[in-house]
Amino acid sequence: MTFGPRILKTGLAVTLSIYVCMVFGLEHGVFAGVAAILAIQPSVYRTWKQLLDQIITNTLGASISLFFIYFFGEHPIIIGFVIILMISISIKLKMETTIPLTLVTVIAIMGATGSEDVSFAIERFFVILIGTITAIMINITIFPPNYKKKFTEDLQKTFQHMSLLMRTAISDEMREASYQDIHQKFQSDLTKLQDQFKLLDEERSKLGKSTKLNARELIVLKQMIKAFQEAHHLLACIEDHYFQSQPVKSETTLFDEKLEELVKYHEYLLLKYLGLIKEDHNMIGFKILDNQDAFYSNVLEKSEEDKEQKLRQTIIASSIVHYSFHLERLEKVILQYIGNEVRK
Repeated sequence: MTFGPRILKTGLAVTLSIYVCMVFGLEHGVFAGVAAILAIQPSVYRTWKQLLDQIITNTLGASISLFFIYFFGEHPIIIGFVIILMISISIKLKMETTIPLTLVTVIAIMGATGSEDVSFAIERFFVILIGTITAIMINITIFPPNYKKKFTEDLQKTFQHMSLLMRTAISDEMREASYQDIHQKFQSDLTKLQDQFKLLDEERSKLGKSTKLNARELIVLKQMIKAFQEAHHLLACIEDHYFQSQPVKSETTLFDEKLEELVKYHEYLLLKYLGLIKEDHNMIGFKILDNQDAFYSNVLEKSEEDKEQKLRQTIIASSIVHYSFHLERLEKVILQYIGNEVRK
């Protein structure tokens, strides 16, 4: 069973928002609970932005709902029309994230007992506003998210999955079902890293949290993701072309050894960034690009007799070279970042 800070904060927000409604004698506190659930955001910046956007769109939704109740009643067709109108307005204002809660506001208000009971509809609007503000305050003050820690943890998990795939892609040692399962996890890991990087970038650029994450480190993390993306592309090339090229044992050894070399290099870079490698230990011995020409020539020599085989293995070799290039670039940005931190 999964249990994390965001789950706890959601439960607290729902409980507190309903309790606040009870203290002020407001009915239908369940709407405050729904609002609290929808208002919880994954970052502090998005939480503050959500507060302003929610106030704007919910006020618009409440005003338009009251207008249509007063002049047209609460017929289902009218409610549906107002829903469509509010979705369009939210998109036009580029406040798409507020749409679910805004629609809850519309339905809550237009579900009032009658057009003459405007005070009841307004009360529902304030109930939803209480839930929204309560959730946002809890999200900011209780267990504020540590994105860098989560990102580095996920970097290691992503590498573990990628490493296992790389080391068995050519040798074909793993069962197909197990390989595909790990491959899906790797894809999921990569998507999470990309989403978390966006949060990190937002926090630094919008809230100015440069003390926790400076621009150089952001470049390192961006290149980390790029290296994983190139590894993912390489694995796809191997799956599409390698076994179809009907390789002989010498070709399998050539590619397998190259992938092992790259995985070790990638692992070393990750450990270097995480501070697990001695500071005086240089990356001598990992000059991957120095022997790329020899590797590429060997691939072409071993596949000269068959044009299709040559083409397929050249595609894989090109992807390997591209992955190697981004690993070397990762090394450069890591060394620049570490050197900058030492000078501080």
